[in-house]
Amino acid sequence: MAAKQADVVLVGGGVMSATLGMMLTQLDPSMKIVMLERLDHVAHESTDGWNNAGTGHAGYCELNYTPQTEDGDVAIERALQINAQYEVSLQFWSYLVEQGMLPEPSRFINRTPHQSFVWGDKDVAFLKRRHERMSAHHLFRDMEYTESPRELEDWMPLIIQGRDPMQRVAATRIRHGSDVDFGSLTRNMVKYLEKQPNFELMLGSPVHYIDQRDNGRWKVRVKNQHTGEQTKLESEFVFLGAGGGALPLLQKSGISEARGYGGFPVSGQWLVCRKPDVVGQHHAKVYGKAPIGAPPMSVPHLDTRIINGEPALLFGPFAGFTTRFLKKGSIFDLFGSVRTTNLKPMLSVSKSNMDLTRYLIGEVFQSHSDRVDALRNFFPEAEEKNWELRNAGQRVQIIKQAESGGGKLEFGTEIVAAKDGTLAALLGASPGASTAANAMISVIERCFPEKIQTAQWQERMKVMVPSYGQSLVDNETLLTNVRKRTLSTLKLG
Repeated sequence: MAAKQADVVLVGGGVMSATLGMMLTQLDPSMKIVMLERLDHVAHESTDGWNNAGTGHAGYCELNYTPQTEDGDVAIERALQINAQYEVSLQFWSYLVEQGMLPEPSRFINRTPHQSFVWGDKDVAFLKRRHERMSAHHLFRDMEYTESPRELEDWMPLIIQGRDPMQRVAATRIRHGSDVDFGSLTRNMVKYLEKQPNFELMLGSPVHYIDQRDNGRWKVRVKNQHTGEQTKLESEFVFLGAGGGALPLLQKSGISEARGYGGFPVSGQWLVCRKPDVVGQHHAKVYGKAPIGAPPMSVPHLDTRIINGEPALLFGPFAGFTTRFLKKGSIFDLFGSVRTTNLKPMLSVSKSNMDLTRYLIGEVFQSHSDRVDALRNFFPEAEEKNWELRNAGQRVQIIKQAESGGGKLEFGTEIVAAKDGTLAALLGASPGASTAANAMISVIERCFPEKIQTAQWQERMKVMVPSYGQSLVDNETLLTNVRKRTLSTLKLG
């Protein structure tokens, strides 16, 4: 059987692959692109609306992006980086909306104020200093701060009602924050791609084999889960954007850059309320501080969500321990990922993160009442009967080799690319989907270095992302112009 020829194979039907597919199609419509998805639908793992927080991660409200330093100050560098990366996504989505490639913005993104909320003298002092540092920078100049109970009742009524009036509280707010239904966003991007003559989507087709030929091209073999039919593909470039499934495929590829990488899987759950009279009283994403020992992705937050057009409130996430890399994966995923090259880093991480493991296992054994009690720290008058538990998606945190020879656990997103640029993989979790456009630009720059330097690709990239090649962190005028356009186009202003 002759192999099907492609220029690009995208493994995984999530937001990363869809974003890369959209960009490459705009840069060179003649490229033959094949997208492979193991499930019968795209965007049904981590990208699905119910499987992630839907926060347009801009560093506005997530306190774990602005850690307190040893001298009591607040470091804002990571928040600046994440905010600038999210602005790239907003520009790209604005372009797609303007070109009619995405539907009316409210179908996938909605204005939802981003707020941080803390209580107690120590955390109030931290939040006040955080606001001072952040609002002094043009990326966060619109950030408001208050300790006024009257203002707080207007900002977040459910959170203030029934609270001890003697408890010292404080909050910050950015009004133009957003809630993103990444599932709807991705399904609409793939819907557009399917109409293009050089794009093919293969569903129910997990990758069983991947290997590089002597000529540098990649052989990829998939097997249809319903018919058993095998398809052989040959491609110049392969992108592994399969969420938790990317690490095993990266290991199968055999590239030297994959050595030492391991994964630490974490599951999650939400408390969900769909009761209209409760949902209607809260319109914000309100983030607090994570409990001691909790991983960064377990920062508690009470969120307005609009998923597939339906409003709801979510609280969580409640983390859990798992050995699966995907929500619909195998309990043997973690064990199957162990190699001689990553055994030492993985053992090192497991030994040095026993507190985290105990925390995750403890989360698993919480009762419904325990979870609602945690919710009452945010929503004092929450009634148990109004909330139900729902499973979120799987996250696989990166384990990588440390310079000491041991391992370190990374909470973030990382691109691993072959030195010849013929294969790239995206590993990790939050801020993940929010920074998809920026991440995929990085993939293009690393894996298509000659083409991205051509005048044609440079011009087309700047049409899609007007700030391309410039720094939004350093250039205030550029940020002002870019943000004015995106807030208007996406109806977030």
